[in-house]
Amino acid sequence: MLWKRFLLAAGAAALGLVPMISAADQAQDPAAASRTATPIKHLVVIFQENVSFDHYFASYPAAANATAGEPVFRAREGTPNVNGLNGALLNTNPNLGNPQRLSRAQALTCDQGHGYTQEQQAMDNGALDMFVQKTGGGLTLAQCLAAVGNKAPAGGASPNFAVMDYFDGNTVTALWNYAQRFSMSDNSFSTGYGPSTPGALNLISGNTFGAICGGGSTINAPACPTGFSTANTPGMSAPQGPGTIFGDDRPLFENCNSATQHPAEMGGKNVGDLLNAQGQTWGWFQGGFADCKHDSHTNIGGATVGDYIMHHEPFQYYPQTSNPLHLPPSSAAMIGRQDQANHQYDLSQFFTAADAGRLPAVSFVKAAAFQDGHAGYSDPIDEQTFLVQTINHLQRLDTWRSTAVVIAYDDSDGWYDHAEGPLVSQSQVPAIDALTGAGQCGASAAKVPSGQQGRCGYGMRQPLLVISPFARTNFVDHTLTDQSSITRFIEDNWHLGRVGSGSADAFAGTLDNLFDFNEPNASRFILDPATGQPARDGGED
Repeated sequence: MLWKRFLLAAGAAALGLVPMISAADQAQDPAAASRTATPIKHLVVIFQENVSFDHYFASYPAAANATAGEPVFRAREGTPNVNGLNGALLNTNPNLGNPQRLSRAQALTCDQGHGYTQEQQAMDNGALDMFVQKTGGGLTLAQCLAAVGNKAPAGGASPNFAVMDYFDGNTVTALWNYAQRFSMSDNSFSTGYGPSTPGALNLISGNTFGAICGGGSTINAPACPTGFSTANTPGMSAPQGPGTIFGDDRPLFENCNSATQHPAEMGGKNVGDLLNAQGQTWGWFQGGFADCKHDSHTNIGGATVGDYIMHHEPFQYYPQTSNPLHLPPSSAAMIGRQDQANHQYDLSQFFTAADAGRLPAVSFVKAAAFQDGHAGYSDPIDEQTFLVQTINHLQRLDTWRSTAVVIAYDDSDGWYDHAEGPLVSQSQVPAIDALTGAGQCGASAAKVPSGQQGRCGYGMRQPLLVISPFARTNFVDHTLTDQSSITRFIEDNWHLGRVGSGSADAFAGTLDNLFDFNEPNASRFILDPATGQPARDGGED
């Protein structure tokens, strides 16, 4: 039980093993005064893009260490194995080609197909043998690299299909090192199949049902008005609508939307409503939010990428938690509190609050697009720079002793993964479901959650890591979890209650096993953003 662990941790703090939170700390850091079920007073959810578990951790903890110029990774003695790719899956895979290792030079790759239907088709009723045709588009690695201007040779054994391939600790070095020092899961899935928007909605509400209106990627709901709406109603949620979002319809409450991009509006509650009801500080912080139409950066391939991607911002779909005009906070002191920004911020304001000792109780952090890990316009190396700089920064703050960072992903991008999640949410929508047959994700209408169609899941397996003084060390958790498990942790830790109305939070697995609240380790683990290796000089950002 969380409360028992907290009592044990409190006793450890009294013995000097955990720094106590003083009255002075609480005055400087409002979140420190919150009544929580664990010693964690600040949760930072870094929500990245489009990676399957096998794509980053297939061979963990064994890296090739065979290519000159790549960072070397050697696992600690006693490092546990994960449910990765074994000999049979590497050498006689049921797909049209075998998985092959991607080098650091091949980090910039093309995007794969990752639609709600495509991902179900790739699973092929449990055979998991249609990835090349259904999500990989039949592209070889050479074709995939050429599509994004990456001139690195493809190499490998023929046929080398891009969708099957994976990186190891010579490229995703920081993530492998974080897994060594902290904890990770090898049994965490997207709540449902599909691309970014469903994943983001499941993160904050555990549900993609409730659409009041939508576009071409919403079922059972009328079309929204063209353009965007400023009719947000902070603090006042609308009742759930009849529709389900299964694709990347854009948010209705978003002035960066153009007339050609069909919007969607969600009714019902999300975790922001629960946090507001308890007076907790929180925010969604996203790269490019302040000037969504102009801010951009250059990725490692030299391509200019706009920072802000609107359909990655889930709170903009709900009238009560949206900030349609991207208004800034009325002052730095109001970041995380209710004002004209309505808890939706530019990424820079996360560090403004954190550096002032006002890190919100719950922060959702979204990188600028070039660093979010999404194949096609981002990559593992740019992503690593963001992750390491952010986590290094957090570790240097006084609030680190009561902070937990969760690294999670919105969807798999369609990259091959050999583990199929349990079918916990069935759906029978003729036009879009295909997991167990045409128009079917399971055949039992009784197992459609709350009668809400279009929520086939669990979906694809994705990485999940916890970085915190309270994270277990060099630990792999096998507990079944999904994106809404993060929602459930927030609900439980801050005593918020449940979102309800069909939310997957009601049956989500726990993140508790990734933590050890009895033996905190507050020492810093600083990495080099360029290599992902432990920094020799203390790790300047």
